[in-house]
Amino acid sequence: MNNIDLLSSRNRALLNNYQYHLKVEKGLSENTLSSYARDLEDVLLFLDKPVEEIQVKDIVDYFVSLQELGLSTSSIARKRSSVKGFYLFLQEEEIDFVLNLDSLPQIKYSQHLPDVLSVNEMLKLLNSISTDSTLGMRNKAMLELMYASGLRISEVIDLTIHDVIWEESLIRVTGKGSKQRIVPVADKSLSFLLRYYHNARGDIRKEKETDIMFLNKRGGKLSRMGVWKIIRKLTVEAGLSKNISPHTFRHSFATHLLEAGANLRIVQTLLGHVSINTTQIYTNIDKNYIIKEHKLYHPRG
Repeated sequence: MNNIDLLSSRNRALLNNYQYHLKVEKGLSENTLSSYARDLEDVLLFLDKPVEEIQVKDIVDYFVSLQELGLSTSSIARKRSSVKGFYLFLQEEEIDFVLNLDSLPQIKYSQHLPDVLSVNEMLKLLNSISTDSTLGMRNKAMLELMYASGLRISEVIDLTIHDVIWEESLIRVTGKGSKQRIVPVADKSLSFLLRYYHNARGDIRKEKETDIMFLNKRGGKLSRMGVWKIIRKLTVEAGLSKNISPHTFRHSFATHLLEAGANLRIVQTLLGHVSINTTQIYTNIDKNYIIKEHKLYHPRG
């Protein structure tokens, strides 16, 4: 893993043995070895239990979580192949485990996957936003932040100027159930937020006293419908034909991180899917590790 190994010593030892087997006996390339390692580290970190005790239901739960975040069927199928290959190796090594390989489901999801943009489509949209006006600077900063941090629309419109920890490139997000989490912001995206804050927000705010970060043209708090209209207008101007909503940014954020190799548990934490309280921001996962994963795998990192 990157700088902090969160796997148990037993799971790490078995995984290292498998990688040695793939390298020496199978002669796989370093890139292929890294891909297998990322897949297996991800599932083992997500399940957080000994390899020998993992059951089919655990694997299915993992696959479903990936699907719900928008990961492509082909990528999930690749992860299934990695898992199966690992357990076939354990079988050859006569290591006992409870997973029934014959019951491991094929990847044939029929449910509707969340709408996502490709990395190129997302960057095309973001790069097309003009910042020649105060509202343009606001729109650029807001959409960059949505993509950089995977925020819900309610979290975007409720964000205050006090929630931004500028010196650490972090934001404090209040999500569902008033639970707080700390989320990294890619430096490039943060620069657009800083420009908006210093050069545009004051003009938009006029004489109103408010600590809300993103304001409408009258100086008040943006509404959900207001954000929808902004996105719809910018989508047309960017020449994209897809039906893009605020949630598209959240799904794209998650999908792009997962596709690049970030592990599922960390992506869920960034999205606020894990129960987190305000005094102990990350449970079982080091904050510095999360920040490094975000920077390493996010396209704006």
